[in-house]
Amino acid sequence: MNDPEFWHAKWASNQIGFHLTDVNTLLSDHWHETQPKRDERVLVPLCGKSEDLIWLAEKHDDVQGVELSPIAVRAFFAEHFYTPTVTQINGLHELYQFDELSIYTGDYFTAPLQPVDIVYDRAALIALPEGMRADYVARLKSLLNPGARILLVTLDYDQQELSGPPFSVNEEEVKRLFSGFSVRRLLRDEANAQHPKRAKKGLSRFAEEVWLIES
Repeated sequence: MNDPEFWHAKWASNQIGFHLTDVNTLLSDHWHETQPKRDERVLVPLCGKSEDLIWLAEKHDDVQGVELSPIAVRAFFAEHFYTPTVTQINGLHELYQFDELSIYTGDYFTAPLQPVDIVYDRAALIALPEGMRADYVARLKSLLNPGARILLVTLDYDQQELSGPPFSVNEEEVKRLFSGFSVRRLLRDEANAQHPKRAKKGLSRFAEEVWLIES
């Protein structure tokens, strides 16, 4: 990715403030908008050790993740007392498999991911600097089956007030990146001035947005 050592260091030192210990309510509240079917393959890019993987695996027979840090992937399985099958691939990736879950370690751009029907992106696009986002989306589009859907979560704040990651990706950029796709905003959750995320960082605005993108 843009700076692999940055992310490896975050996981190695357990500096994972971006990790949520519970299922993201934006997923549970809006997943139905993708009109999901159990037999459809789901992709969670840059998945970390997200609890969202468990939630999705309860509803789908094939959930695929990719994560740069092997520390995160091993922690995910250990914390849930799962013993995955581990396969080495090309010396670049490992594939961890357990029941409905298949998680690749290594670079998202080279992982041998299978074509998918639905993508859940909570922390991938906004983890990447602006110069990498077009390449990320191009790779994502190459993995989509006909009729595929994407549930995308983004942040909108003044990038000059906070360096990121996570980065701000506004409406204009989402629509530009997914030009040719149907792009519909499902939610804009605007934080008030007292919200911890705004108050702590001194941000003039901060909002989470949820998008349904259809090919």
